Amino acid sequence: MITASNLENAVYEAHRLAATVLPTDVRQAFERMHQRETEALPQRVMHEILDNVGIAETDQRPICADVGVPRLYVVVGDKCALADGFVEFERAARMATAQITQDLAMRSNRCHPLTRENPGHNVGVFAPNIEYRFEPDVDWFEITAVHKGGAFGSDFRMLVDGDGIDGVRKGLLDAVAEFGRRGLTCPPVMIGVGLGGTKDQAFAIAKQAAQLRPVGDRHPDPAVAELEDELHELVDSLGLGAMGYPGTGGYATDVHVEIAYTHSALTPLGIHQLCQAARRAVIRVNDDGSLETRDVPAWFSGYSRREGLQ
Repeated sequence: MITASNLENAVYEAHRLAATVLPTDVRQAFERMHQRETEALPQRVMHEILDNVGIAETDQRPICADVGVPRLYVVVGDKCALADGFVEFERAARMATAQITQDLAMRSNRCHPLTRENPGHNVGVFAPNIEYRFEPDVDWFEITAVHKGGAFGSDFRMLVDGDGIDGVRKGLLDAVAEFGRRGLTCPPVMIGVGLGGTKDQAFAIAKQAAQLRPVGDRHPDPAVAELEDELHELVDSLGLGAMGYPGTGGYATDVHVEIAYTHSALTPLGIHQLCQAARRAVIRVNDDGSLETRDVPAWFSGYSRREGLQ
């Protein structure tokens, strides 16, 4: 039986790790990009990025001074037993978010959109964001914390049938040209592309693709996986390196595409770029209340991407 106390500890730990420890897949991608880089300025930037990551982990300080917008993605096993219910989980999640903001001296970015009043703890109306999915035949409760900067790098457009794959290519290149070449996305970035669904759904799955899939992961649909490889090669061919400097190391750590069945005449396209402070951490709470750190979220599973009636 999982208690609210177990869940509060899990949210706290997920936030702590997200803030201070870069995921292994991202760090390794940065090391490869640093080795490939031949231009002096982006090579120096990559060196400083990697140095900063090491200092943050050693000193237990936030990787980036801008904590972004802390949010939670929750996967609930359908056989999971919560002793205190979901309302108590959400209370625990808000308490843990406020506590880690204080303990790690994380900047509180969450404020009232009109008055700009800032409560000082990253908690408020619809904050932190909590999104849910369910997974069959398991009894665990998994929490992924993501600290996501939110200033630049996102785009949306509605494609029609005549746009085809060229419309996707153009949309992505426009987004990179608008923000990436000026360093406003803080590259190297993880790019998420959401294709199909409704307008809000396309943008949501683009953000999830950037935040919740590891470097090197490929979509199980072969056509989508092929598009991911093509788009990654395309954005890297622009010759942009770390922080938008001309370089050879690459602009994107990866490009991930998620699809959703859509309207027969229109295809929404969402694009999201996750900056080099790619902060995510996964804590799974087992049925006995024990906590388990995991490298990859269970968010994109065969069940979540299911087709057909079953």
